[in-house]
Amino acid sequence: MAFSARTILLLSSSAALLFGFCGTALSQTSAPAGTGTTVLPSIEVVAPRRAQPPRRPRTLVTSGQRRETPATPPQTEAQLIAGKNEKFDAARRNILAPVGATSYEISHQAIEALPQGNNTQLDKVLLQLPGVTQDSAASGELHVRNEHGNIQYRINGIMLPDGVGAFGQILDTGIVGSLALLTGALPAQYGLRTAGVLDIQTKADAFNNGGSVSVYGGSHGTITSSLEYGGTVGQTQYFASGRFLQNNLGIENPTPSNEAIHDRTSQEKGFLYLSTVLDPTSRLTFMSGVSNSSFQIPNNPGQPSNFTAFGVSKFDSALLNEHQNEFNQFNVLAYQKSIDDIDLQVSYFNRYSQLHFFPDPIGDLVFNGVSSDIYRQSVVNGIQEDTAWRVGFAHTLRFGFSMSAERSLVNNASTVLPLDGMGNPVDAPFPIFDSNAKTGWLIGTYLQDEWKITNQLTLNAGLRFDQMLQYVDANQLSPRVSLTWKPYDDTTFHAGYARNFTPPQQVIAAPTNIALVSNPPNTQTPAVTANDPVLPERSNVFDVGVVQKIHAIPGLEVGLDAYYKIARDLLDDGQFGAAYVLNGFNYDRGINEGVELKATYTNGNFRVYGNLAWATQIGTNIVSNQFLFGPDELAFIANHYIFTDHAQQLTASAGASYLWDGTRFSASMIYGSGLRSGFANTDHLPSYAQVNLGISHDFNIVAPNKPTTLRFDIVNLFDTIYEIRDGSGIGVFAPQFGPRRGFFVGISQKL
Repeated sequence: MAFSARTILLLSSSAALLFGFCGTALSQTSAPAGTGTTVLPSIEVVAPRRAQPPRRPRTLVTSGQRRETPATPPQTEAQLIAGKNEKFDAARRNILAPVGATSYEISHQAIEALPQGNNTQLDKVLLQLPGVTQDSAASGELHVRNEHGNIQYRINGIMLPDGVGAFGQILDTGIVGSLALLTGALPAQYGLRTAGVLDIQTKADAFNNGGSVSVYGGSHGTITSSLEYGGTVGQTQYFASGRFLQNNLGIENPTPSNEAIHDRTSQEKGFLYLSTVLDPTSRLTFMSGVSNSSFQIPNNPGQPSNFTAFGVSKFDSALLNEHQNEFNQFNVLAYQKSIDDIDLQVSYFNRYSQLHFFPDPIGDLVFNGVSSDIYRQSVVNGIQEDTAWRVGFAHTLRFGFSMSAERSLVNNASTVLPLDGMGNPVDAPFPIFDSNAKTGWLIGTYLQDEWKITNQLTLNAGLRFDQMLQYVDANQLSPRVSLTWKPYDDTTFHAGYARNFTPPQQVIAAPTNIALVSNPPNTQTPAVTANDPVLPERSNVFDVGVVQKIHAIPGLEVGLDAYYKIARDLLDDGQFGAAYVLNGFNYDRGINEGVELKATYTNGNFRVYGNLAWATQIGTNIVSNQFLFGPDELAFIANHYIFTDHAQQLTASAGASYLWDGTRFSASMIYGSGLRSGFANTDHLPSYAQVNLGISHDFNIVAPNKPTTLRFDIVNLFDTIYEIRDGSGIGVFAPQFGPRRGFFVGISQKL
C-alpha cells in the first residue's frame, strides 16, 4: 500500500507527539528512486530528556562469589529517641538564644582535656574563661568581671534560685555536656543576676545504656569517687550521677604551710535527669540535684588571746573547733512544646538550702569577744515560662515571665561579754538571740524582637520588667538593645546596651536588730548604729566586641570585648565576723569597666588557648548596713571612690592539650595581679601564677569501646606560695593561701 506525502507527514507528526514523552525518536527517510513516490527531506523529532531512575549498585563478581554493597543498618530505638530529643534541644536553644551577648563556651571534651579532667571542680573550670577571678579557690568563690556574686546558674535554660551557702558547690562537672558563660549587655530574657549567666547543657550522649566509674586521689588527703550511668527505656532517657569527696583543703589554708590545721571536708553530690517524649511536638523533663557538705574551719596558730571568758584567758588558736554544714537540694519539672513556628517551655522549680555554722563556744569568745551560732535556711518555689515565635524570616519574638516565692529564716544565737562603765569587757558571758523570717517574692516578665535587618545585620531589642517584694519593695522597667553584624562568615561584631535591676539575696539582706545587740553594751555592740536596709542595684551596661577567625592560620580564633557599667546602689557583701557567712551592703555609686582578650587555636588533636583581662571596679559612700564598718572607714568611703575588695586589675589564664596515640598531655595556668587589701581597700596583694599539668592514657582492657583511663596530675607545679587574702580589706576576716603543690592519680572505667 502506498501513502501520499501528506499522509506520511501527518503520521510522522502524530507519532512524535504521542510517543515523544516516552523517549521514542521517529525518523522518516526518502524512498528509493524508481518507486514512483515523491522524495521528502528527512524529518527527526527528539523527545525531551527526563530524569533517569537511580541505578542499582553494581555487583562485583570475584572467584564465583557475588559481593554487594551492605545496606545501612536500621536505627536502634535509643537512636530514634535521641534524634527526637536533639530536635527538642535545638528548639530549646532557640527559645533562649543569647543574641547580642558575649558568650564564652566550654565543651565536655574541653573539660576532660584539663589537668584533673572531670574531677576538676566547676569553679576551677570557670577560671579558664576570660575575666573570671579566683577568690577562696577551695571553697568555690569567684568573680565575673570583678562583680561579687551576681552570677545566675541555669540548667538547660532553666534558672536555679539562689541558695544560702557560703562556699559549698552544688553542681558537679560530670553532668556538663557543654557550658556557656554569658556576659555583657544581656538580652531581655535574662534578669536578676546579670554579671554572668552560667548556662549548663546536660550531656546529650549519656543515654546509650552505659556510664563510667572512677576513683581519684592524692595529696592533701584527697579521695574522690564518682559513678554515672545513663540509658533509654521506651520514650524515656535517663541519666544519674553521684560523687563523694574528702580532703584536707575544705577552705583555704590561713597559713602558707603545706597542710592546714583542722581543715577536713566531706562532700556528697548527686544528680538525676529524666526526659520523656510525649508526642512529636512535646517533651517532659525532670531534673533533681542534691549536695551535702561539712567543713572544718581551718586554724591559724599563734593568735593572741584578747578576752577572758569562763575563766579562760589563754587559748591555743591551733585547737579551735569551728565547723560548718551546708545542704542544698533542687528539683525542676519542665514541659516543652513546639507547634509550627512557636517553641515554648514552662517550668516549675524549687530549691531548699540550709547552712549552719557551729562556733567554738570558749575559743571564739577569747579571741573575738563573741561566739555566734548561725543558722540560715531558704525554701524557694517558682515557675518560669519562655516562648519563641518565628513571625517570619526576619522576626523572632521572644517573651515570657518568671515568678518565685522564697521563705527565708536567719537565726543568730550569740554569746557575748558585757562592758563595764569604762567600756572594758567583763567575764560574765550572756546570750543574745536575733531571728528574722521573711516570705519574699520576685516577679519578672519580658518581650523582645530579634530582627534580621539583612543577612549580615541583626537588631535585638526588648523590654524587661522586674518587681521585688522582700525586705525592700522595688521595681524597674529595663530596656535592652543590641546589634550583631557579620560582614563575613568568619567575622562577628556586636554592640549592646542593657538596663539592669539586681535584687540582693534575701538571706544576706536580712536586717540585724541593733537595739538587741547593743543593750546592754557588750563586745558585739557596733561603733556605728546606722542600719539602713540593703537595696536593689540599678545599673547601665555598655558592651562592644568582635570575634575573628584568622584565615592565614586555620584553626585560630581571636576575640576582643570591652564593657562599661555605671551603677546606683552597687551591691557587695563580705564576711564581717568569724562565722563563714556573708552580709550584704550597698555603695551609693559604682563604676565597673574592663577589656577582655581571648585566643584559641585547634589543629587536629592539638588545642591551645589564652585569655587576658584588665578590669577595675570602684564605689563610694556606704548606704546600707553601715554598722558593719568602723567610723573612720565609713567616713573615708563617704568622700572617696575606693576599689571593691574583689577588684583585681589583671587576670589571665592559658592552657594546652595534645592527644597522641591514646595519651593526652595537658597543662593549664591562672594568673592574678592580686585582690585588694588594707584600710578601705587602698592596697593590694602581690601577683601570683599557678601552673597545673596532667597526663592520661586510655587502655582497651575491657573492650575497645569501653576504655580504662589512667591519669596523673600535678596541681601548682612550681609549689608557688601565694595569698588570695591577707585578712585585711572590707569584708575580709582571715588570711587565705592558694593550695600548695599536690600530686594526684586516678582510674576510670567506661561501663
